[in-house]
Amino acid sequence: MGASLALASRGVGLATPNPSVGCVIWRNGRVVGRGHTQPGGRPHAEAMALAQAGAAARGATAYVTLEPCAHQSPRGPSCADSLVAAGIARVVVAAPDPDPRTNGAGLARLTAAGIAVTSGVRRAEAESGLAGFLTRLRLGRPHITLKLATSLDGAIAMADGRSQWLTGPRARAAAHLERARADLIIVGRGTWDADAPRLDVRLAGLEGRSPRIGVVGRGHGLPGHVRHLPDLAALCADPALHVLAEGGMGLAASLLAADLVDRLLLHRAPVIVGGGRTLGDIGLADLADAHGRWTAQPALALGVDRIEAFTRKR
Repeated sequence: MGASLALASRGVGLATPNPSVGCVIWRNGRVVGRGHTQPGGRPHAEAMALAQAGAAARGATAYVTLEPCAHQSPRGPSCADSLVAAGIARVVVAAPDPDPRTNGAGLARLTAAGIAVTSGVRRAEAESGLAGFLTRLRLGRPHITLKLATSLDGAIAMADGRSQWLTGPRARAAAHLERARADLIIVGRGTWDADAPRLDVRLAGLEGRSPRIGVVGRGHGLPGHVRHLPDLAALCADPALHVLAEGGMGLAASLLAADLVDRLLLHRAPVIVGGGRTLGDIGLADLADAHGRWTAQPALALGVDRIEAFTRKR
């Protein structure tokens, strides 16, 4: 299953509108097929792995990160039916598919065909990678990551607004990797006008994974390649699955005040600014309300900087 999870991670940010799924087919002690959801959502991971395995799929075990789909599509057959037709003997699934078109029907179809089914293997890891897909189904909007670069005393910028560069090159490279996993990156109009950010991916070999760009706020004068999002409601209606918000302070505060941040990334530099700019009001009425909202994830040290990740409890 670990190999399937790694394969699934390759398509995050590219497989929209579908989830990025990984599949490995194992027979007689060796891998005979592997695949992940392709850009644009098709072919599915199972179809890729079965095509590679060919006749070797008969009697094999398929490890899949998401319950195989049970619905037909103009773009291809259901994955559950494809696994049955290929003669797969056993299917190991990480996470169930809450899509109402599947939602247990995929596993039921496999079981009815005499295929041994095991589910729930490394489910938490799989659901972390499927966060965009699951948030869309459960909350009706994209999964939103807010990334903030801060000093030790919580400043996002100097008093005059300058913020380049708070963090070092390794932390900035990690930020570009986050961009490569998103299918929409957003900033507020103030940041767009002040900094003219490129918002692309500048990592060797990943330049082609730059996400779409969106600007929240006024739309006048935006270039044609930039998606205008007049407000947060428009952001929630965007078809993206994974959104990365990079600034500025007004947008960050608005997202937090509206409780739209699902994952918070703090890139913390070992510097003290003193009198710098910090987040504005997020509508917190009582300090007690701030506790218990976030789950800390393992921190990462990159050079002198530290990256801290928190997921919203829902």
